[in-house]
Parts: sequence; structure tokens; C-alpha cells
Amino acid sequence: MSKKLSVDLAYDAPIAAVSGMLADATFREQVCDAQRALSKSVAITGSTVSIRYEQAVSGVPGFAKKFVGDTIEVHQDEIWSSDFTSGDLKLTLPGKPGSLAGTARLAENGTGTIETVTLTATVNVPLVSGKLEDLILSIFKKALEKEHEVGTRWLAG
Repeated sequence: MSKKLSVDLAYDAPIAAVSGMLADATFREQVCDAQRALSKSVAITGSTVSIRYEQAVSGVPGFAKKFVGDTIEVHQDEIWSSDFTSGDLKLTLPGKPGSLAGTARLAENGTGTIETVTLTATVNVPLVSGKLEDLILSIFKKALEKEHEVGTRWLAG
């Protein structure tokens, strides 16, 4: 059993500017800062993006607290096409019973660009896996919204 999330992030910039932003380590570090990461490391080699960060967890329902804990470590690995217009995403949560996998695609939309991120959450915990998948997807939806805020400012210069 797993649950899916699809989010469209609209940017008022051409596709080359958005792909350049996604390939920029400074942008990725700013996103971690905006997400209030307790620690972060960003490495971009060719079309491979590797982000490691830790975040404090707050507002988690009681049933999830014992699975999630007070902090969550995220290993975010992305393999992009050479032009950074499509990529495969994999997010693992070391020591936690869940993971996310999906894709990011850029498409021109008039003078702007739409980034479509599709993620599937999988949690292997009997009885509460569905609730935990919903929780993980809601956390990452907020993370994508933060990335979009930072990206909008970044592209505005």
C-alpha cells in the first residue's frame, strides 16, 4: 500500500532559468535554510543532486510520534536529465519506516515554467501505514511549497 501526491509549481521564468536554479547548490542550501534545517549538506555532481538534512518535527499526531521522533533526517537523491528538465527523486528517512520516490518534470507554460513533482510515499508499518503516508506527504508538500517560495524570489533576482 502506498499513497501519491502530485504538486504543480508555477514559475514566472523560462525553463532554462528554472533548470539552472535546480542545478545550483546555493539555491538548494537556501531551500534547506527556509525549511529550518538543523543541519544540511548539498552536493551536485553533473546531473546528480544529493541533499542531506535534518529537521525538527513538530505538530505530529500522537500515534506518529513514536515512529517519527523529535527530528527527522532526510536523504534526498535526484538523478536529472543532462538539461535538468526531468528527474527521478528518491527520499529516504534513515531509521524511519518510510520512503518517497517520484519524478520532477519541467514544462514550458507560455513565458513561464511549470514544475510537476509527483511522489509516492511508502510506509511499512501495519495498521498505521496509511496515516503515516498521509503525514509524510503533507510534510513534503509543505517542503515543496517552501522550495517554490525560495525559487520565486531566486528567479526574481
